[in-house]
Amino acid sequence: MVARKRDTLLDTAERLFYAEGFHATGVDRVVAEAGVARMTLYNHFASKEALIEAVLDRRYARYLDELRRAVDTAAAGDAVMALAHVHCQWLETTANRGCIVIKAIGEFEQHHPAIADQGRRLKRELIAVIADALSRDGVVDDSVTAERVLVILEGADALTPVLGASAVTSHLRAMLPAVLASATRGHA
Repeated sequence: MVARKRDTLLDTAERLFYAEGFHATGVDRVVAEAGVARMTLYNHFASKEALIEAVLDRRYARYLDELRRAVDTAAAGDAVMALAHVHCQWLETTANRGCIVIKAIGEFEQHHPAIADQGRRLKRELIAVIADALSRDGVVDDSVTAERVLVILEGADALTPVLGASAVTSHLRAMLPAVLASATRGHA
């Protein structure tokens, strides 16, 4: 029961924070929509900021787990494109308003740098997953290529609300092979 209330709070907070913003969503709104008492929230999270940190960690863990599964099960030479496919699915179904982590960095950089730092840490984890995919595809350890792939993925996140998921994912799938073709590959 306790775990269920915590999950309900996290689900509700994630939905509201993503749709309306972190600062625009108050704790009273979260507890009202979650159907729990305010004290229940504070029994699970020391502050609104702790709730935000937990939401970011949980949502990004789901995303990174899906990417890792795609990379781990991809055919030889297809790991980055498998990763991109999962990212496109997220844009089409889960993240059609941009990246919640980038939103958090933007909203908290000045007022709560710990949350912004957490966002940067999460993005570094994404770069590591991209680097692993590149390595599996035979790309020589090249942080520049991993960052280029990140820029394409994050650009897609940022532009989905403007161009729509269908157009953005089409552009992402068209641009990514050019970046991969320019990467230095190892010899077998």
